[in-house]
Amino acid sequence: MIPAVPVPFRGDALAADAQQDYAAWMAGQQVAGVAVWAHTGRGPHLTSEQRHQVLAAWRAALPGKVIVAGAASVAMAREAKADDPVGYHAALSEVLPVIAFYLYEAAGGVAYDNPTLHAMLELPGVIGIKVATLDSVMTFQRLEGLIREYPEKLLITGEDRFFGYSLTMGARAALVGMGAALTNLQAALIEAFHADDFAQFVRLSGICDRFAAATFTAPMEGYVRRLLWALAADGVIPEDACDDPWGPDLPLVERDVVRRAVRDARSARVSRP
Repeated sequence: MIPAVPVPFRGDALAADAQQDYAAWMAGQQVAGVAVWAHTGRGPHLTSEQRHQVLAAWRAALPGKVIVAGAASVAMAREAKADDPVGYHAALSEVLPVIAFYLYEAAGGVAYDNPTLHAMLELPGVIGIKVATLDSVMTFQRLEGLIREYPEKLLITGEDRFFGYSLTMGARAALVGMGAALTNLQAALIEAFHADDFAQFVRLSGICDRFAAATFTAPMEGYVRRLLWALAADGVIPEDACDDPWGPDLPLVERDVVRRAVRDARSARVSRP
C-alpha cells in the first residue's frame, strides 16, 4: 500500500502543522511508503519551496520507506505527453526507478496504445505500471493481460472505485488516492486477499467501495478536498486545514456525506460478524 497523499492547505497557504500531523499519523499505518507530488498531491501546482517542504515532512516521518515522486512541473507533465513517451520514460529511468502511469484523462493521463506500453515495459528501469482508469474495467483487464507477459514487472492498482476487484485481477501493489485516508482499512483489505481470507476480503471490499463512492464522485477534481475532509473527520488533521486551492468549490452538504462515510466505515470495520 502506497497512498497518494494530498497536501493540507488553509486558503492558499500550506498548513505546515497539519502536514506534520498527517505525516506522523501515516507513520503508524501499514504502508510501504507514500506518493508525493502526484495528481492527488497537486505536484505540478506547488512551488519549489512547497514541494521540498512536503518531501522533507514525509522523508522525516517515514525513514527507510518508499517515496514515489510525481512529475514536479507542468513542463515535465507536458513532456510526458509528447510524441516520444518511451524516450521520456527511458530518460527518467536513467536517474531513478520509474513507475509508468496509465491514468484517466481528467487526471492528466494518456491512453497509450499496446505497442507503446510494450516498449515502456521492456525498459529495464521501468519497474511496473500504475493503472487508474476510474471506471473502465475493460481497460484495466486489457492492461492486466498485457503486463502478464512481463512477470518481473509490477501491476500497481490505482483503481479507487474497484479496488478489491483489481486485486483479484492481478494487481500486486496499490498506489491509490483513496489510501490517503482510512489507510489501515485498505491495507487490511490487501492483507485479507493475500491470506485467502475471502470472507473478510469481501466484507472489507464493500466498506472500501462505499467510502470510494463518497469521495471519488463528480466533480472528480473534488476528490482531493474530500480526502482532506475525510482526514479531518477521522481526527488526523484540523478541520480548518482542508482547502484545495486548485479544486472546485463543493457544497458543504458534501462534507456531511464524507463525514458519514468515515463514521460508517469505522463502525462497519469494528462490527465484524
